[in-house]
Amino acid sequence: MRRWSLAGQMLVLQLVVVAVTVTGGAALVSVLAQQVVTTEAAARSKAVALSVAASPDVLAALGEPSPTRRLQPYAERVRAETGVDFVTIMKPDGTRHTHPNPAEIGRRFLGHIEEAVRGRAFTETYTGTLGPSVRAVVPVHGPDGSVDALVSAGIKVEKVSAALRGVLGWMAGIVALALGLGAAGTWLVTARLRRQTHGLGPVELGRIHEHHDAVLHAVREGLLLVGRDGTLTLCNDAARALLDLPADAEGRHVADLGMPDVLAGREEESIHLVGDRVLAVNSAASRLGTVVTVRDHTELQTLAGQLDAERGFAESLRSAAHESANRLHTVVTLVELGRTEEAVAFGTAELRAAQELTDRVMGSVREPVLAALLLGKSAEAAERGAELVISEDSELDDLGLDTRDLVTIVGNLIDNAVEAAGRVEVLVRGDASGLVIRVADDGPGLTAPEAFRRGWTTKGDGHGLGLALVGQAVRRLGGTIEVAGSVFTVRLPAPERVS
Repeated sequence: MRRWSLAGQMLVLQLVVVAVTVTGGAALVSVLAQQVVTTEAAARSKAVALSVAASPDVLAALGEPSPTRRLQPYAERVRAETGVDFVTIMKPDGTRHTHPNPAEIGRRFLGHIEEAVRGRAFTETYTGTLGPSVRAVVPVHGPDGSVDALVSAGIKVEKVSAALRGVLGWMAGIVALALGLGAAGTWLVTARLRRQTHGLGPVELGRIHEHHDAVLHAVREGLLLVGRDGTLTLCNDAARALLDLPADAEGRHVADLGMPDVLAGREEESIHLVGDRVLAVNSAASRLGTVVTVRDHTELQTLAGQLDAERGFAESLRSAAHESANRLHTVVTLVELGRTEEAVAFGTAELRAAQELTDRVMGSVREPVLAALLLGKSAEAAERGAELVISEDSELDDLGLDTRDLVTIVGNLIDNAVEAAGRVEVLVRGDASGLVIRVADDGPGLTAPEAFRRGWTTKGDGHGLGLALVGQAVRRLGGTIEVAGSVFTVRLPAPERVS
């Protein structure tokens, strides 16, 4: 048995929806029309009853020994002129003075009169001697304000229903027309859908979509397909998040997305800085264009920077240990030669210099990771023939900033300065408003505005990444960086001030 195509199922479904919608609307209109007709009948009955109750002739007739003689012709005339089915004038206890059927005069009114006796007019639907009717009961006030009589006027329900049937007849024609137009429109939409789906059923279409979706989401890396003309034809969720692509990225040219270098489709792996991320981008040609994969190396790059800092620190300790061994041999030799005073002076001088540097750094920079980095960089600079000076104005407590980013910023700025100069001065100062890091050297200074871009280096080999990582870390912490010649100044807000 052949399953229905998606277009056929949509045709039946839409026809059902149109029929239910139109039928439901018709039912709602019917209820509203009935309410309107009933409300109009009640208002009309109340208006007639009020006009009769306010008539001076009614008050005058009520004072006569036989009020019915004058009130019955009057009530019948009002009934005929206004189109209501009855006008009943009665005593406060409900005894009728008038009625369309004279045999009912003198009998009790069938209905509620309590509110009218208390002086308030009201409407109700009640079954009386003429059958169910929509009626109003109002009081007739005497000269002293007392309730001298009651007036009731009403329209039979069958007359209300007759008026409603006329409205429903027109409505039935409108409903039939709406159903016909809805069915025709649904058929046209279904015919177009059948052409676009090639008559495939929902199961086949669902299977194709599942395969497509599984391929996109099975990989953790970002996946993009760039057409031969440079148009981005496909990208998965990971690619949107990593490259911060807009929702309408698919179908746009890579140049319009602001990252032509990333999506250029080169047949090699390259490293790119996009926002706060370090991304490894790889491309491969395909029949449909170029497949680009994107992997997030931000954490790996950060850990690599930390590892470089730790390696440098370890190398500095190795150098210090080597120098200490040399100095220890010197001290031992002086002692063996009987030059005890010279040995003590030489040893204490070296210890004093090392201790002074440690005390100055640890006393001013009380953030342990950053203090260790400065001590290690100082020893490393000395080994490379440079001088690293910690400014006396340095003063820093633990502000709660990410130490990994601080290591990236300070370590890379010092490394660049040591490579370019012989003397480097570092200022690290923080307070409640934030942190200031200043690295100055006696080198020629920086003039290239693109120095903070990936690949820029004074060596010209295109592998520079240090200053680019510094700029990325500063942006991540919500700070700013200024360059004035050979002076780099980084300002970072306190964590609670970062929005």
